[in-house]
Amino acid sequence: QVQLVESGGGLVQAGGSLRLACIASGGTSSSYLMDWFRQAPGKEREFVAAITWSGGLEYGAFAKGRFTISRDSAKNTVYLQMNTLKPEDTAVYYCAARTPLSRIGSMRSYDVWGQGTAVTVSS
Repeated sequence: QVQLVESGGGLVQAGGSLRLACIASGGTSSSYLMDWFRQAPGKEREFVAAITWSGGLEYGAFAKGRFTISRDSAKNTVYLQMNTLKPEDTAVYYCAARTPLSRIGSMRSYDVWGQGTAVTVSS
């Protein structure tokens, strides 16, 4: 069974930066790709960023130009560098695993979810 563990969340002032990490372990973790989602209080979970099977990068509209997803395959780890953070970025950020050719951003694609890491951006 694949397990995902996120880390790196915390409290930051508006304009600041955070780097989140998601480590995959167990099962056939190397067979999956990990993407990032977030869920703000009272809102639905939304797609943040993904790396496609061919290495391309996809982002939610709010993340373009501010967030960067990257991967260290040797460590089974995916990162989310978040810059110029805004109060509206406050949310719990989740890592989720899918098979390489499954549809990015569709909840049905994701077999495993992490427990989330909380990000709070103060104004």
